Amino acid sequence: MINGKHIAVVLPAYNAEKTLEATVRDLPDLVDIRILVDDHSSDRTVEVAHRLGLQFFVHDRNYGYGRNQQTCYREALAAGADVIIMVHPDYQYTPLLVTAMASMIAYGVYDIVLGSRIIGGTALRGGMPLYKYIANRFLTAFENLFLRVKLSEYHTGFRAFNREVLTRLPLRENSDDFVFDNQMLAQCVYFGFRIGEVSCPTKYFAEASSINFRRSLQYGLGVLQTTLQFALQRAGIIHNPIFSEKGKTLETEAEVYYEGGLPAASNRH
Repeated sequence: MINGKHIAVVLPAYNAEKTLEATVRDLPDLVDIRILVDDHSSDRTVEVAHRLGLQFFVHDRNYGYGRNQQTCYREALAAGADVIIMVHPDYQYTPLLVTAMASMIAYGVYDIVLGSRIIGGTALRGGMPLYKYIANRFLTAFENLFLRVKLSEYHTGFRAFNREVLTRLPLRENSDDFVFDNQMLAQCVYFGFRIGEVSCPTKYFAEASSINFRRSLQYGLGVLQTTLQFALQRAGIIHNPIFSEKGKTLETEAEVYYEGGLPAASNRH
């Protein structure tokens, strides 16, 4: 707890058996709620989560990274979290920054805080493939131009949010795939939330999850599409549900898709 705010860490997991324990080990003691959502892994991720004492939920099939995040955030809100930090369980981002990121939100400095791999200039030294670095810089410049903000990167998976962000954004209108991340940040800008960044070292290694070139290309095209949709929406030319106050939120028509078809409350471990 920080400043009277309950802190939750959510871990969207898929085949994270080899790195989950190291990730959880580095989480600070101030975290009140620790939730893992397993997107139907084929390894022992759930067994490790149970051994580590995490609250976990298991999807009945592989729905995708975006849907996994939706479940993470929905369950964190249901558990009473005021500040929610997404930490990838592949140990690519250091969980040691959770305290700093959560504090910036708990004290009302920002509504969203991103762990940027770019600010410190260590992305390439940490093993980021050159083509991903170049694409990151190009897409970020493109988005800054059209979204009219100044972020060092939009593509980090290390993110912290206050409760209002997750209850207000129409997250259920977003993709179930990786572009969910980018749609969410575009929504944050469109709805006027304050975004801050902290420098975050990153590590690329064999066990760390990373999408391949084809999926990266698909993600990049999705980013360009989302950015143009944002610009057209702001200009009043189109009306996209991902930028609508009336769009489906996490609290709207919630779906149950946990393993065994049980209600959410029955899957709390």
